[in-house]
Amino acid sequence: MSQKTVQENPMKSIRVAKVVVNIGLGKSGEAIERGKKVLEQVTGQTPAQTRAKKSVRDFGIHKGEPIGVVVTVRGEGTAPLITKLLAAREKKLQESSFDPRGSVSFGIKEHIEIPGIRYDPAIGILGMNVSVLLERPGFRVARRNRRAARVGRSHLVSREESVQYFKDNFGVTVQ
Repeated sequence: MSQKTVQENPMKSIRVAKVVVNIGLGKSGEAIERGKKVLEQVTGQTPAQTRAKKSVRDFGIHKGEPIGVVVTVRGEGTAPLITKLLAAREKKLQESSFDPRGSVSFGIKEHIEIPGIRYDPAIGILGMNVSVLLERPGFRVARRNRRAARVGRSHLVSREESVQYFKDNFGVTVQ
Protein backbone atom coordinates (compact mmCIF):
# COMPACT_ATOMS: atom_id res chain seq x y z
CA MET A 1 0.00 0.00 0.00
CA SER A 2 1.37 3.36 -0.95
CA GLN A 3 1.54 6.37 1.33
CA LYS A 4 -0.81 8.20 -1.02
CA THR A 5 -3.58 5.65 -0.35
CA VAL A 6 -3.31 6.18 3.41
CA GLN A 7 -3.53 9.94 3.03
CA GLU A 8 -6.59 9.70 0.81
CA ASN A 9 -8.47 7.22 2.99
CA PRO A 10 -8.42 7.94 6.76
CA MET A 11 -9.97 4.50 7.43
CA LYS A 12 -6.68 2.90 6.30
CA SER A 13 -4.61 4.70 8.96
CA ILE A 14 -3.05 2.45 11.61
CA ARG A 15 -3.18 3.09 15.36
CA VAL A 16 -2.27 1.29 18.58
CA ALA A 17 -5.36 -0.39 20.04
CA LYS A 18 -3.78 -1.56 23.30
CA VAL A 19 -0.56 -2.55 25.02
CA VAL A 20 -0.63 -5.53 27.38
CA VAL A 21 2.25 -5.95 29.86
CA ASN A 22 2.35 -9.30 31.66
CA ILE A 23 4.57 -10.78 34.37
CA GLY A 24 4.14 -14.51 34.88
CA LEU A 25 5.43 -15.41 38.34
CA GLY A 26 4.26 -19.00 38.73
CA LYS A 27 3.56 -18.62 42.44
CA SER A 28 1.33 -16.59 44.69
CA GLY A 29 1.85 -14.59 47.85
CA GLU A 30 4.65 -12.11 48.22
CA ALA A 31 5.87 -12.60 44.62
CA ILE A 32 2.53 -11.28 43.31
CA GLU A 33 2.91 -8.13 45.41
CA ARG A 34 6.41 -7.55 44.01
CA GLY A 35 5.09 -8.01 40.46
CA LYS A 36 2.29 -5.52 41.13
CA LYS A 37 4.78 -2.90 42.33
CA VAL A 38 6.91 -3.34 39.20
CA LEU A 39 3.99 -3.03 36.78
CA GLU A 40 2.66 -0.01 38.64
CA GLN A 41 6.08 1.67 38.32
CA VAL A 42 6.34 0.87 34.61
CA THR A 43 2.76 1.65 33.47
CA GLY A 44 1.32 3.92 36.17
CA GLN A 45 -1.83 1.77 36.35
CA THR A 46 -3.10 -0.74 38.90
CA PRO A 47 -2.38 -4.30 37.71
CA ALA A 48 -4.82 -7.21 37.78
CA GLN A 49 -3.96 -10.73 38.91
CA THR A 50 -4.01 -13.70 36.57
CA ARG A 51 -5.10 -17.03 38.03
CA ALA A 52 -4.09 -20.60 37.21
CA LYS A 53 -6.52 -22.30 34.83
CA LYS A 54 -5.70 -25.77 36.13
CA SER A 55 -3.69 -27.46 38.87
CA VAL A 56 -0.12 -28.57 38.10
CA ARG A 57 1.09 -30.84 40.85
CA ASP A 58 4.77 -30.83 39.81
CA PHE A 59 4.94 -27.05 40.14
CA GLY A 60 2.75 -26.83 43.24
CA ILE A 61 0.13 -24.73 41.47
CA HIS A 62 -3.56 -25.07 42.31
CA LYS A 63 -6.49 -24.11 40.10
CA GLY A 64 -7.64 -20.54 40.78
CA GLU A 65 -4.42 -19.54 42.56
CA PRO A 66 -2.91 -16.15 41.51
CA ILE A 67 0.24 -16.81 39.44
CA GLY A 68 0.84 -13.55 37.57
CA VAL A 69 -0.04 -9.90 37.06
CA VAL A 70 -1.14 -8.03 33.94
CA VAL A 71 -1.90 -4.45 32.86
CA THR A 72 -3.70 -3.33 29.70
CA VAL A 73 -3.06 0.25 28.57
CA ARG A 74 -5.31 1.89 25.95
CA GLY A 75 -5.61 5.37 24.50
CA GLU A 76 -3.15 8.23 24.90
CA GLY A 77 -0.78 6.40 27.25
CA THR A 78 0.22 3.74 24.73
CA ALA A 79 2.81 5.64 22.65
CA PRO A 80 4.97 6.86 25.58
CA LEU A 81 4.79 3.39 27.15
CA ILE A 82 5.88 1.68 23.93
CA THR A 83 8.75 4.16 23.55
CA LYS A 84 9.90 3.46 27.10
CA LEU A 85 9.66 -0.32 26.71
CA LEU A 86 11.45 -0.33 23.35
CA ALA A 87 14.31 1.68 24.89
CA ALA A 88 14.94 -1.31 27.17
CA ARG A 89 15.42 -3.41 24.00
CA GLU A 90 17.58 -0.73 22.36
CA LYS A 91 14.82 -0.22 19.76
CA LYS A 92 15.54 -3.58 18.14
CA LEU A 93 12.92 -6.23 17.41
CA GLN A 94 13.11 -9.58 15.68
CA GLU A 95 11.13 -10.19 12.48
CA SER A 96 9.48 -13.12 14.28
CA SER A 97 8.02 -10.72 16.89
CA PHE A 98 5.45 -9.57 14.32
CA ASP A 99 2.50 -11.84 13.61
CA PRO A 100 0.43 -11.91 10.37
CA ARG A 101 -2.48 -9.99 11.98
CA GLY A 102 -0.46 -6.91 12.96
CA SER A 103 0.31 -7.74 16.58
CA VAL A 104 3.79 -7.35 18.03
CA SER A 105 5.11 -9.22 21.07
CA PHE A 106 8.48 -9.02 22.75
CA GLY A 107 10.05 -9.74 26.11
CA ILE A 108 12.13 -7.72 28.53
CA LYS A 109 14.48 -9.87 30.61
CA GLU A 110 15.07 -7.42 33.45
CA HIS A 111 12.68 -4.61 34.38
CA ILE A 112 15.58 -2.44 35.56
CA GLU A 113 16.62 -2.01 31.90
CA ILE A 114 13.58 0.25 31.40
CA PRO A 115 14.58 3.93 31.65
CA GLY A 116 13.41 5.58 34.88
CA ILE A 117 13.17 2.31 36.84
CA ARG A 118 15.65 1.79 39.64
CA TYR A 119 16.76 -1.43 41.26
CA ASP A 120 15.07 -2.15 44.58
CA PRO A 121 16.51 -5.07 46.60
CA ALA A 122 13.08 -5.70 48.17
CA ILE A 123 11.60 -6.34 44.71
CA GLY A 124 14.50 -8.03 42.95
CA ILE A 125 14.64 -8.38 39.17
CA LEU A 126 11.62 -9.47 37.13
CA GLY A 127 11.10 -10.04 33.41
CA MET A 128 7.96 -9.22 31.48
CA ASN A 129 6.15 -9.87 28.21
CA VAL A 130 4.79 -7.00 26.13
CA SER A 131 2.12 -7.36 23.44
CA VAL A 132 1.04 -4.48 21.21
CA LEU A 133 -2.11 -4.73 19.09
CA LEU A 134 -2.42 -2.50 16.02
CA GLU A 135 -5.75 -1.80 14.35
CA ARG A 136 -7.49 0.50 11.92
CA PRO A 137 -10.60 2.62 12.49
CA GLY A 138 -13.71 0.48 12.18
CA PHE A 139 -12.45 -2.56 14.12
CA ARG A 140 -15.21 -1.92 16.64
CA VAL A 141 -17.66 -3.82 14.41
CA ALA A 142 -16.01 -7.07 15.48
CA ARG A 143 -16.24 -6.28 19.21
CA ARG A 144 -19.61 -4.62 19.60
CA ASN A 145 -22.55 -6.42 21.20
CA ARG A 146 -25.24 -5.63 18.65
CA ARG A 147 -24.75 -6.70 15.06
CA ALA A 148 -21.13 -7.79 15.45
CA ALA A 149 -19.53 -8.51 12.09
CA ARG A 150 -16.22 -9.70 10.75
CA VAL A 151 -13.54 -7.28 9.62
CA GLY A 152 -12.64 -7.76 5.95
CA ARG A 153 -9.27 -9.19 5.03
CA SER A 154 -8.22 -6.04 3.16
CA HIS A 155 -8.85 -3.97 6.30
CA LEU A 156 -6.66 -6.13 8.60
CA VAL A 157 -3.17 -4.90 9.48
CA SER A 158 -0.53 -7.05 7.75
CA ARG A 159 2.91 -7.99 9.07
CA GLU A 160 4.64 -5.64 6.61
CA GLU A 161 2.41 -2.72 7.58
CA SER A 162 3.05 -3.26 11.30
CA VAL A 163 6.81 -3.46 10.72
CA GLN A 164 6.66 -0.19 8.74
CA TYR A 165 4.49 1.44 11.44
CA PHE A 166 7.06 0.62 14.14
CA LYS A 167 9.93 1.82 11.97
CA ASP A 168 8.21 5.12 11.17
CA ASN A 169 6.68 5.96 14.58
CA PHE A 170 9.16 4.46 17.06
CA GLY A 171 12.44 4.25 15.10
CA VAL A 172 12.66 0.49 15.53
CA THR A 173 15.30 -1.62 13.77
CA VAL A 174 13.91 -4.98 12.65
CA GLN A 175 16.45 -7.78 12.43
